[in-house]
Order: sequence, then C-alpha cells, then structure tokens
Amino acid sequence: MESQNIKPREPQDENIIENIELNIWEALIPVFALVAMLFYNVFFVYGDDALSGSNQFILLLGAAVAAVVGFYNKVSYKQMLDEVAENIKSTAGAILILLMVGALAGTWLISGIIPSMIYYGLQILNPTIFLAACVIICAIISIATGSSWTTSATVGIALIGIAKTLDVSVGMTAGAVLSGAYFGDKMSPLSDTTNLAPAMAGGELFSHIRYMALTTVPTITITLIAFVIIGLNIDTTGSPDISDKLTAINQAFHISPWLFLVPVIVIFMIIKKTPPLVALLVGTVLGGIAAIIAQPHIVLAVAETDSLTFNAAYKGVMNAITVDTSVETTSAELNDLFSSGGMSGMLGTIWLIICAMVFGGVMDAIGALSRISKSVLNLFDSVFGLFASTVISCLGLNALASDQYLAIVVPGKMYQKAYEEKGLAPENLSRTLEDSGTVTSVLIPWNTCGAYQSGVLGVPVIDYLGFAIFNWLSPFMTLLFAAFSIKIKQITSK
Repeated sequence: MESQNIKPREPQDENIIENIELNIWEALIPVFALVAMLFYNVFFVYGDDALSGSNQFILLLGAAVAAVVGFYNKVSYKQMLDEVAENIKSTAGAILILLMVGALAGTWLISGIIPSMIYYGLQILNPTIFLAACVIICAIISIATGSSWTTSATVGIALIGIAKTLDVSVGMTAGAVLSGAYFGDKMSPLSDTTNLAPAMAGGELFSHIRYMALTTVPTITITLIAFVIIGLNIDTTGSPDISDKLTAINQAFHISPWLFLVPVIVIFMIIKKTPPLVALLVGTVLGGIAAIIAQPHIVLAVAETDSLTFNAAYKGVMNAITVDTSVETTSAELNDLFSSGGMSGMLGTIWLIICAMVFGGVMDAIGALSRISKSVLNLFDSVFGLFASTVISCLGLNALASDQYLAIVVPGKMYQKAYEEKGLAPENLSRTLEDSGTVTSVLIPWNTCGAYQSGVLGVPVIDYLGFAIFNWLSPFMTLLFAAFSIKIKQITSK
C-alpha cells in the first residue's frame, strides 16, 4: 500500500516480541477462535452487514482470547495494553486520512468536481475498454503519487461513479482500480512500503524496484489482458440511456472543465511530496470554494436556506464535509450516486481499524506473531520453501495483525538471516515481502487497507475480491519464479 498515506513506525523501532513460554498451539488458539467466530458471524447471521459493527466486536473477542493465553504465559496486562496503544498510535495517520477523504468527497460532490469527471468520462469511455482503462489510469496516478490510497480516493471514486452509469459491475471496477493503484504503488519510489521492504531486507531502493519489475510487469500484463477479455464480453444490451444521464447531470450541476483545477492541484501537491493529509485538506477547502462559486444553488439546498449569505455558504460547505449529503437529479440512479457520507461516513471504517489494531497488538504482545512466523519457517528447508514460508507469513500477518506494515516488518526481520544463509541477495526477500505483503492487504476486510479501500470506494471487499486480479496473482507469480529458479539473484556468484 501501500502508500505514503500512513507513516509507519521506523523499522528500528519495531520490536518483535518473543515469548519462550508460548508454544505454537497456544499461539494459534486466538487465530482459530477468531476465524471460527468470524465465520459464524458472517455466514450464519449477518452476511454483508457484518462490517456494520458485529465483526468489530468479534475482533475484540479475539483479542480477549489472546489476552487469556497471554495471562497463562506470564504476560502482564500492562505489556499487552502498551502494545495495543503502539498499534493504534501507528494508525493515527490513517484515521486522519480517512476523515479527510470523507470531507473531500463531500465538497467535491457539491462543487460538481466528481459529477464533471463522470460527465466527461461517460463521453470518452465505453464498457468495452472501461475496465482496462481503469487499470492504466490508476497505475499512472499511483506511480506519480506513490499512493494507492490517494489514487482510489480521487480518480477511483470518479471511476466507480462512471461504472454505475455505464451499468458496469462496481465489483469489477473496484478490482480494476485497485489492480492499477497497487501496481503503481509498488513501483513508485515515493511509496512508503516500497521504501520499507528493502530497509527490512537489507537492500537498496532502486535495486529493489528493478528486481521487483521482473514479477510485477508480467502480473500487470496478465491483469490487463484479463480485463480486456472481460470488457469484450460485458453484456451492454441493458445499459442505461447515457444521453439521459448526461442531461440529468447537466441540469443538476454547472459542468465545467475548470473544476478539474482542484484535483490537478491536489495531485501536483502530492507529486511534490506534500504530506497527503495536507494535500487532502487543501483539496477539501478548494472544493468548498469551488462549490460556492460554481454551484451556489446546491450549497443553498444543502444549507436548507434561500439566500446566499456568508452563514448559508458556511453551513452548506460544512454540512457536506461532516454529514450525509445528497444532490437530487432527474435520474433515480444518479440520486443514489450523487451522495456522500462526509466525515461521519468514515466512522465505521475507523471503528474497524481500531478493533483490528487491538487484536494485532495483543497477538504481538504475547509473542504469538513471532512464534507463528518461526514455526512456518521451520517447515521448509529448500529455497522454494523459504520463499513459500515468506509468502505464507505475509498473508497470515495481513489477516492476523490486520496491518500491512507488520506483514512486511515481521517477516523481514525474521527471515533476513535465513535468506543470507541460503546465499540469496536481499532483493529476493524485499520483492517477496511486497508481492505477498503489500498487495494482498486490500483483500482482507478487517485489514486497515481492506477496510479503507472498501469504505472509500463504497464496494464490499467480497464484491471486488475476485476482480482485484493483480493483487491476488502477485504472490503466485513470485512463487512461480522461485519454483523454476527464474532470476533468483545470489549474493555472490559460485
């Protein structure tokens, strides 16, 4: 991810806690308990509504089970609470970003920025090339910004809107958006995970990027081909009359290409390495100003008043930033599309992240993460086995610790010596960490990345899971290269 949106703790500050009192079966007790509870909660009771609150409490129950195991193995309550506090502290940036994304979506809606993107996009894109275009557009933006999160929060939202009006599956579209966004994130030197992975493996940034391209380029190529084939087979016979949609948008908003100045400024700021939080705040404020200038009638409607005074403008923009906002059009479908939850709409996702960090923090504090990683490593002895154990550890930590940074840091620290002993260059480890840790985080609903992307795009993880082709194909590609010894760099030639 990811991305420069969350600032990870410095690698040297990451303390992987070991507990000699804890055996592997005790370490797995909270895992089995959590999986069983989540399975029952999702498949037998709540279904798609599980993320509205029940899954969050299940994560807390899983943390309670881990705490009991910790007490039995002489881990103090204070130690567990301290680690939970550190985990939650590490997500402070993500939480603020989520709030600002909600605020930005609100002002970009009432200002006509997102409707203008949809209006012009409908005239350029068609269902046949749409999905492949989503991958390419998001890849370019993500490479430039180093942030998959910012990409999905800006052009990603607009592309989801265009998909709805083209009658293209939003699950397919979200999968295409995330495939492109995470490809760009991985290959960008501005991305924090792209910097973190070689730091953990003992490698060098640009050598890591060049080596990563060996698996990443074939994976994105396959992804593009798959979306082209999907696009050619999309049934468009039931597509809505796009001309009616264009008329409805034109009647509800003042559409102008000048509105694109706001997103261009935001993207330019991020390219210039402005902190994403600052860039999103500026984008939110500029969106509010654009709304007052370009869409005064919408601002008045949101403020529920008839005359445009300073107080009315202030209330209209502030409502768009903070609470549910919708713009009525002559199209029922567009009425569903042109709505935003503002900052309040992100609170459910924030709730999920905090509960996930509680579970991951307790698991780390009792030494369970370390014990599980070591046990997985001991299962394998061959070079392929070493790669496989790294992939399994990254996937497991994304699910158990609910944090992509831990999925990079913990296996990176645990396996660095093992790769050296096999005579493998550090680029092998750093590439595997990214291929299996960074990109798969978005496939897990309770991971910070899965929760964020699902919340921002408005598409449940289960709906885009199969279509995030680049994300789930990447670990298979790195294992394929390892299995056939393709471009496996050695420390020294023998």
